[in-house]
Parts: sequence; C-alpha cells; structure tokens
Amino acid sequence: MSKPYSPTWRLISVIVLRPLLTLLIRNKWSGRENIPKQGGVIFAPNHLSYVDWGTDALFFQANGRYPTFLIKDGAFKVKGIGPFLHKAGQLPVHRGRADAALVLKQAEQALADGAAVIFYPEGTATRDPDLWPMVAKTGVARVALSTGAPVIPVAHWGTQDILPYGSKKVRLFPRKTVRTVAGKPVDLSEWAGKANSAKALRAATDAIMGEVTALVAQLRDETPPAVPFDMNQASITDRGSTPQAQPAVASDQAQPEGSGQ
Repeated sequence: MSKPYSPTWRLISVIVLRPLLTLLIRNKWSGRENIPKQGGVIFAPNHLSYVDWGTDALFFQANGRYPTFLIKDGAFKVKGIGPFLHKAGQLPVHRGRADAALVLKQAEQALADGAAVIFYPEGTATRDPDLWPMVAKTGVARVALSTGAPVIPVAHWGTQDILPYGSKKVRLFPRKTVRTVAGKPVDLSEWAGKANSAKALRAATDAIMGEVTALVAQLRDETPPAVPFDMNQASITDRGSTPQAQPAVASDQAQPEGSGQ
C-alpha cells in the first residue's frame, strides 16, 4: 500500500525546518520520555500563536515523530505552500462545509497507519486575557475514543513573545526562548467506547485540557483560573481584541480543530 505522503518531502522539511528554528529560537524541552517512539498517537498542545506549529513540529521531530497537523484548508490553497502540505501528508480542515468532519475520519486513518497526529483542541489561539488554555472543542476526544489512540498532553510557553495573536510583527531579536513539555498519556478509560455520547466527549475533552492546563501552569509557575475561558460565552468584537473572561459552559458540538487563527 502506497503512503499518502512523500517521504522525500518530509525529509526535506526536517532538513530545512530544524536548523532554521534552532538558529532563530532557543528551545528548552522536557517530558521527552513521554513521547511514544512508534504507533498511532495524538498530541494535544495549547495554542498561543501562529508560531506554535513550528516549535511544536521541531519538538516532535527531534523526538522521533514526524507530525501530522490538522491545518485550515486555506493554507492548502497558497501557491508554493499548498502542494508541499499535501506532499507532507498534512490534513486540511474545511470549516463551515458539509464535509467539515471528513478530516476527523482522515485523522483516524492516519492514526491507524501509525501517524503522530497533532490536534490543537482549542481550535484557535486562546482568547483568554492571561493566555491560559480555554474551553476546547470535542473533536480530539471523538478521535481518541473512536481509535483508542493515546493522547499526550503538550504545553509550550514563549511563542506569544515571538508573534502575539492578532499581530503581524515577528519579534525574533533578542532571541526568544520557547519551553515545551510533554506529559503522560491522559487516562480516558472512563469514557472508552462512548465516542457517540456528547456528555462523554465533553468530559473526556475537559480531562485532556485539564492535563494541558496543568502543564502550562508548570511552565509558568502560576496557578491557572478555576474556570477556563469559554469563547462561546465571550463577546469578541474584532480580530485583535481581547475579550473579558466568562464562566465556561459545556458545549457538546464536536468540530474539527485547526492549526491557526
């Protein structure tokens, strides 16, 4: 069976990406022993900036796993970038379309083939005023419970200093430090076999984000808010604005997560 990607293009991406990001960004990693060396696995990082994908990709590549991201379909239409994303086996997220959930099936197939699939469960960069992880969508739990693939919570801190959300100004100098940590697999056994239960999906998603938030707290050496920010309950007036925090309200809508925005 032929691979749904080009090994050559994946190798090229590693050769180009690793030295470039190592030169531009100081990366500090921990929890590397928690990254499975083979087999289908889901990585669930927090989302702070457009830079996240680069430092996360470097982290996973350096620890033996080539990352398969869920990326907004618009990136696949960009000349020069789109063809590369296809060749590297990345998965397009079609938001607002009837086939939007198709990417979750593609993610399930990729996991069955032994891939390392990266979900940004929040679906977009956090809008929490203090940059804590916010209430996530349930797509990551749906795929995890459908496939039985382990979910590794991941946290990073520092990408917001390089490119804050809503800004187009990249701040590389002085050289910034990004710290990334991988945690132990999230215990989802309580919800095994309940991928079709909205209540189970929400509970499993909250369990995943609870572990991610704990890792962010570890990196920041701070205490996270008792109630995560819920973007559905906030008033967001424009792309660059920062809304005020509101109590989280559980949502059972399972939508694909994308990398970006």
